Amino acid sequence: MGDPEPFFSGRRILITGGLGFIGSNLAHRLAALGADVLLVDSLIPDYGGNLFNIHEIKDRVRVNIADVRDEYGMDYLVRGHEIIFNLAGQVSHLDSMSDPYTDLEINCRSHLSILEACRKHNPAVTIVYASTRQIYGRPQYLPVDEMHPLAPTDINGIHKLAAEWYYRVYHRVYGLRTASLRMTNTYGPRMRVKDARQTFIGWWLRQMVEGEELQIFGTGQQQRDFDYIDDVVEALLVVAANTNAAGQVYNLGGDEPISLLALAQLLIEVNGSGRYRIVPFPPERERIDIGDFCGDYARIREQLGWRPRVPLREGLARTLAFYRQHREQYW
Repeated sequence: MGDPEPFFSGRRILITGGLGFIGSNLAHRLAALGADVLLVDSLIPDYGGNLFNIHEIKDRVRVNIADVRDEYGMDYLVRGHEIIFNLAGQVSHLDSMSDPYTDLEINCRSHLSILEACRKHNPAVTIVYASTRQIYGRPQYLPVDEMHPLAPTDINGIHKLAAEWYYRVYHRVYGLRTASLRMTNTYGPRMRVKDARQTFIGWWLRQMVEGEELQIFGTGQQQRDFDYIDDVVEALLVVAANTNAAGQVYNLGGDEPISLLALAQLLIEVNGSGRYRIVPFPPERERIDIGDFCGDYARIREQLGWRPRVPLREGLARTLAFYRQHREQYW
């Protein structure tokens, strides 16, 4: 991937969802690289923004509390930036099913507004969009590559897919430099762990710290892959820095697909204690579950040199240590 420091030093960068999990970790990395960073976040409690996420770099970044659904605000905020990392979104699959209209506003209309603002007022910008493996739905084969059919199983996946196509069309028709990363299960420090609405791995990590029992739905044999947050940040950087990535879609993925049962056992081992129980799938979750999944990230590896570096065991240990130290800021 090379050294990103010369590329990002001094560059004007906007991160939407900048106080959330991925956005704040990206902000830490960019601040260390000497970038001029503006973080935009609504700080709506349900969506994960947390000012503590940037307490160590608060004097090295700027923050604007704004909602990406405000097209007039975004019309102003996109101006003058060389790179936009568009990480804002509603990521709860269950929430998308119970409140599809809000999911539509956040995960579709807001992105269309941002693209229109860039087309009119900042056409030279590079935009990296955080997409998701959820757009594939239930895999027809493993590992899942970018040519796999797209068949989302929930409203969130449909809207994320639609947004991804907005970015591709604005690249093809208007020449905007856009790229999308289809992320798998991302974990690490600064996740929202208040409840299990957004990510089961975050909730499991909290339960480990609290000494609570993990619940594994179904058989526990469902396969998943995971990326530690530092690796995801590096993927965002390498895509933004490479002009050949414009117009492309890339899978991320992990080198260690693991069953949920084996993951629970590994977590307990790393934690030094814990317990789990296999329980029936709640009907509302079973209806939208995708079964086994692991992503094929060969395209980004071959084109841009990215691959995950942090082993699962090490990443889990780092994350548990973070929440033991800072639990009062995230519970």
